[in-house]
Amino acid sequence: MIFSRRLTTATTAVALLALGACTTDPVTGEQKLSKAAIGAAIGGALGAGSGALVGGRRNRTETIVGAGIGAIAGGAVGGYMDRQERELRERTAGTDVQVVRQGDDIVLNMPSGITFATNSYSIQPQFQKTLDDVARTLANYNQTFIDVYGHTDSTGNDAINVPLSENRARAVADYLSSRGVAQARVGTQGFGSSRPIASNDTDQGRQENRRVEIKIVPVTDTRG
Repeated sequence: MIFSRRLTTATTAVALLALGACTTDPVTGEQKLSKAAIGAAIGGALGAGSGALVGGRRNRTETIVGAGIGAIAGGAVGGYMDRQERELRERTAGTDVQVVRQGDDIVLNMPSGITFATNSYSIQPQFQKTLDDVARTLANYNQTFIDVYGHTDSTGNDAINVPLSENRARAVADYLSSRGVAQARVGTQGFGSSRPIASNDTDQGRQENRRVEIKIVPVTDTRG
Protein backbone atom coordinates (compact mmCIF):
# COMPACT_ATOMS: atom_id res chain seq x y z
CA MET A 1 0.00 0.00 0.00
CA ILE A 2 1.10 3.59 -0.66
CA PHE A 3 0.69 4.55 3.01
CA SER A 4 2.88 1.60 4.06
CA ARG A 5 5.65 2.56 1.62
CA ARG A 6 5.54 6.18 2.83
CA LEU A 7 5.72 5.06 6.44
CA THR A 8 8.73 2.83 5.71
CA THR A 9 10.47 5.72 3.98
CA ALA A 10 9.76 8.02 6.91
CA THR A 11 11.01 5.52 9.48
CA THR A 12 14.17 4.85 7.49
CA ALA A 13 14.89 8.56 7.15
CA VAL A 14 14.48 9.07 10.88
CA ALA A 15 16.72 6.11 11.68
CA LEU A 16 19.50 7.43 9.44
CA LEU A 17 19.24 10.88 11.00
CA ALA A 18 19.37 9.40 14.48
CA LEU A 19 22.49 7.37 13.69
CA GLY A 20 24.34 10.43 12.43
CA ALA A 21 23.15 12.99 14.93
CA CYS A 22 23.54 11.48 18.39
CA THR A 23 25.56 13.31 21.00
CA THR A 24 27.07 11.73 24.13
CA ASP A 25 26.58 13.31 27.53
CA PRO A 26 30.14 13.68 28.96
CA VAL A 27 28.89 13.06 32.51
CA THR A 28 26.43 10.16 32.13
CA GLY A 29 27.70 8.68 28.86
CA GLU A 30 24.10 8.57 27.61
CA GLN A 31 23.50 9.11 23.91
CA LYS A 32 20.76 11.50 22.87
CA LEU A 33 19.60 13.44 19.84
CA SER A 34 20.45 17.12 19.59
CA LYS A 35 17.55 19.57 19.19
CA ALA A 36 18.72 20.34 15.65
CA ALA A 37 18.64 16.64 14.80
CA ILE A 38 15.16 16.26 16.26
CA GLY A 39 13.93 19.15 14.11
CA ALA A 40 15.48 17.58 11.02
CA ALA A 41 13.95 14.22 11.90
CA ILE A 42 10.50 15.77 12.26
CA GLY A 43 10.90 17.38 8.86
CA GLY A 44 12.06 14.13 7.29
CA ALA A 45 9.28 12.05 8.81
CA LEU A 46 6.54 14.49 7.90
CA GLY A 47 7.93 15.07 4.43
CA ALA A 48 7.90 11.34 3.70
CA GLY A 49 4.76 10.28 5.49
CA SER A 50 2.32 13.16 6.03
CA GLY A 51 2.16 14.91 2.71
CA ALA A 52 -1.61 14.56 2.40
CA LEU A 53 -3.98 16.63 4.48
CA VAL A 54 -6.53 14.93 6.68
CA GLY A 55 -9.70 14.70 4.59
CA GLY A 56 -7.96 15.68 1.34
CA ARG A 57 -6.94 19.08 0.01
CA ARG A 58 -9.81 19.57 -2.46
CA ASN A 59 -12.58 18.73 0.00
CA ARG A 60 -10.98 20.82 2.73
CA THR A 61 -10.54 23.79 0.38
CA GLU A 62 -14.22 23.68 -0.60
CA THR A 63 -15.24 23.53 3.07
CA ILE A 64 -13.01 26.44 4.04
CA VAL A 65 -13.99 28.62 1.09
CA GLY A 66 -17.62 27.73 1.81
CA ALA A 67 -17.10 29.02 5.35
CA GLY A 68 -16.07 32.38 3.95
CA ILE A 69 -12.29 31.97 4.24
CA GLY A 70 -10.52 32.89 1.00
CA ALA A 71 -7.65 31.08 -0.68
CA ILE A 72 -4.22 32.70 -1.13
CA ALA A 73 -3.14 33.75 -4.62
CA GLY A 74 -0.22 31.60 -5.78
CA GLY A 75 2.40 34.36 -5.89
CA ALA A 76 1.58 35.54 -2.36
CA VAL A 77 1.90 32.18 -0.58
CA GLY A 78 5.61 32.39 0.29
CA GLY A 79 5.40 35.83 1.90
CA TYR A 80 2.22 34.93 3.78
CA MET A 81 3.82 31.84 5.30
CA ASP A 82 7.09 33.69 6.00
CA ARG A 83 5.24 36.25 8.11
CA GLN A 84 3.30 33.56 9.94
CA GLU A 85 6.47 31.55 10.64
CA ARG A 86 8.21 34.64 12.01
CA GLU A 87 5.32 35.39 14.37
CA LEU A 88 5.08 31.77 15.55
CA ARG A 89 8.80 31.70 16.32
CA GLU A 90 8.47 34.91 18.33
CA ARG A 91 5.45 33.65 20.27
CA THR A 92 7.03 30.27 21.11
CA ALA A 93 10.52 31.58 21.92
CA GLY A 94 11.75 30.24 25.26
CA THR A 95 9.40 27.24 25.19
CA ASP A 96 10.16 23.69 24.08
CA VAL A 97 7.96 24.08 21.00
CA GLN A 98 9.95 23.57 17.79
CA VAL A 99 8.98 25.42 14.60
CA VAL A 100 10.00 23.53 11.45
CA ARG A 101 9.61 25.02 7.96
CA GLN A 102 8.98 22.63 5.04
CA GLY A 103 8.67 24.58 1.80
CA ASP A 104 5.44 26.54 2.18
CA ASP A 105 4.27 24.43 5.15
CA ILE A 106 5.04 24.97 8.84
CA VAL A 107 5.11 22.28 11.52
CA LEU A 108 4.99 22.95 15.26
CA ASN A 109 6.30 20.11 17.42
CA MET A 110 4.97 20.13 20.98
CA PRO A 111 6.53 17.50 23.28
CA SER A 112 3.94 15.83 25.50
CA GLY A 113 6.12 16.54 28.54
CA ILE A 114 4.97 20.15 28.37
CA THR A 115 1.47 19.51 27.02
CA PHE A 116 0.10 16.41 28.81
CA ALA A 117 0.70 14.34 31.91
CA THR A 118 1.52 10.64 31.40
CA ASN A 119 -1.43 8.67 29.95
CA SER A 120 -3.56 11.84 29.97
CA TYR A 121 -5.07 13.97 27.23
CA SER A 122 -5.92 16.93 29.47
CA ILE A 123 -3.76 19.89 28.47
CA GLN A 124 -1.54 20.95 31.36
CA PRO A 125 -2.43 24.42 32.74
CA GLN A 126 1.14 25.71 32.42
CA PHE A 127 1.07 25.11 28.66
CA GLN A 128 -2.15 26.97 28.00
CA LYS A 129 -0.48 30.36 27.61
CA THR A 130 1.74 28.99 24.83
CA LEU A 131 -1.28 27.49 23.09
CA ASP A 132 -3.11 30.80 23.53
CA ASP A 133 -0.25 32.57 21.70
CA VAL A 134 -0.20 29.95 18.94
CA ALA A 135 -3.98 30.18 18.56
CA ARG A 136 -3.80 33.95 18.25
CA THR A 137 -1.38 33.67 15.34
CA LEU A 138 -3.37 30.91 13.64
CA ALA A 139 -6.56 32.95 13.96
CA ASN A 140 -4.86 36.01 12.47
CA TYR A 141 -3.45 34.02 9.54
CA ASN A 142 -6.68 32.26 8.70
CA GLN A 143 -5.91 31.26 5.09
CA THR A 144 -4.37 27.96 6.17
CA PHE A 145 -5.36 24.37 6.84
CA ILE A 146 -4.42 23.14 10.30
CA ASP A 147 -3.82 19.43 10.91
CA VAL A 148 -3.16 18.31 14.49
CA TYR A 149 -1.31 14.98 14.79
CA GLY A 150 -0.99 12.98 18.00
CA HIS A 151 1.94 10.60 18.65
CA THR A 152 2.98 8.28 21.48
CA ASP A 153 6.06 6.22 22.30
CA SER A 154 6.06 2.43 21.84
CA THR A 155 5.17 1.62 25.46
CA GLY A 156 1.90 -0.29 25.54
CA ASN A 157 0.03 -1.38 22.42
CA ASP A 158 -2.07 0.13 19.63
CA ALA A 159 -5.29 -0.50 21.54
CA ILE A 160 -4.05 2.07 24.08
CA ASN A 161 -1.69 4.27 22.06
CA VAL A 162 -3.85 5.03 19.03
CA PRO A 163 -6.89 6.28 21.02
CA LEU A 164 -4.58 8.23 23.35
CA SER A 165 -2.87 9.94 20.42
CA GLU A 166 -6.23 10.70 18.81
CA ASN A 167 -7.60 12.17 22.04
CA ARG A 168 -4.51 14.35 22.48
CA ALA A 169 -4.81 15.65 18.93
CA ARG A 170 -8.49 16.43 19.47
CA ALA A 171 -7.77 18.12 22.80
CA VAL A 172 -5.32 20.51 21.16
CA ALA A 173 -7.64 21.09 18.18
CA ASP A 174 -10.59 21.81 20.48
CA TYR A 175 -8.47 24.21 22.53
CA LEU A 176 -7.40 26.10 19.40
CA SER A 177 -11.04 26.31 18.27
CA SER A 178 -12.07 27.64 21.68
CA ARG A 179 -9.52 30.43 21.18
CA GLY A 180 -10.88 31.64 17.86
CA VAL A 181 -9.47 29.24 15.24
CA ALA A 182 -12.31 28.30 12.87
CA GLN A 183 -13.23 24.61 13.20
CA ALA A 184 -13.61 24.31 9.42
CA ARG A 185 -9.83 24.72 9.10
CA VAL A 186 -8.86 22.02 11.57
CA GLY A 187 -8.37 18.27 11.09
CA THR A 188 -7.00 15.70 13.54
CA GLN A 189 -5.34 12.31 13.36
CA GLY A 190 -3.69 9.99 15.88
CA PHE A 191 -0.75 7.85 14.78
CA GLY A 192 0.00 6.04 18.03
CA SER A 193 3.65 4.95 18.07
CA SER A 194 3.96 4.43 14.30
CA ARG A 195 5.97 7.60 13.53
CA PRO A 196 8.87 7.92 15.97
CA ILE A 197 11.42 10.72 15.66
CA ALA A 198 13.85 9.13 18.13
CA SER A 199 14.74 5.70 19.50
CA ASN A 200 12.18 4.11 21.81
CA ASP A 201 15.02 2.26 23.56
CA THR A 202 15.82 5.16 25.92
CA ASP A 203 13.80 7.36 28.27
CA GLN A 204 14.98 10.43 26.33
CA GLY A 205 13.87 8.94 23.01
CA ARG A 206 10.47 7.91 24.32
CA GLN A 207 9.98 11.40 25.72
CA GLU A 208 10.71 12.92 22.30
CA ASN A 209 8.28 10.53 20.59
CA ARG A 210 5.41 11.52 22.88
CA ARG A 211 4.31 14.69 21.13
CA VAL A 212 1.64 16.62 19.29
CA GLU A 213 2.40 18.25 15.93
CA ILE A 214 0.46 21.07 14.31
CA LYS A 215 0.90 21.17 10.54
CA ILE A 216 -0.01 24.48 8.90
CA VAL A 217 -0.61 24.43 5.13
CA PRO A 218 -1.59 27.40 2.94
CA VAL A 219 -5.05 27.31 1.36
CA THR A 220 -4.64 27.71 -2.41
CA ASP A 221 -7.38 27.53 -5.01
CA THR A 222 -7.46 23.97 -6.41
CA ARG A 223 -10.42 24.52 -8.73
CA GLY A 224 -10.11 24.65 -12.48
